[in-house]
Amino acid sequence: MTTYESKIVAISKRAEDVFRVLSDFRNFSPMAKDKLEEWQATEDSCSFKYKGMGPFGIKIIEREEFKTIKFTGDEKSPMEFFMWIQFKEVAPYDTRMKITVKAELNMMMRMMVGNKLKEGIDALADGIAAAFNAV
Repeated sequence: MTTYESKIVAISKRAEDVFRVLSDFRNFSPMAKDKLEEWQATEDSCSFKYKGMGPFGIKIIEREEFKTIKFTGDEKSPMEFFMWIQFKEVAPYDTRMKITVKAELNMMMRMMVGNKLKEGIDALADGIAAAFNAV
C-alpha cells in the first residue's frame, strides 16, 4: 500500500467539537446531497455516486475520542484503501489536523494519480479547516 499524508492544518475549535462532527456521516448530508448522487448516510457509513461513477461506500472502522477517526471502503469501493484523520489540541480552541490515506495502487495508477491524490488530500484538509474556521 502507498501512503499519502496531508499537510497539517489549524482549526480554531476544540478537538472534541471537530471529532463529534467528523465522526458521524449524517453531519455531511446537507452538503453532500448537493454534490453527490444517491447520497445515503448512517452514523458509521455512507454511500454515493460521483459524476456518474460508482457506487462508492465508506465506513468508519474505529474512533478514538477526540484523537482519531479511521475509515475504509466497503464492498462497493473500487479499490482497497484506509484513511484516518488525526486531531491534536495544542491549546484551547487550537486543534491541528492531518489526514493519512493508504491505498492499494498498482505502479501505473501510482504514476497516474499519485500526485493528484496528494493534492486532493491536502485540499480536503484545507476544506475541513476552512469550514470549521468559518463558523
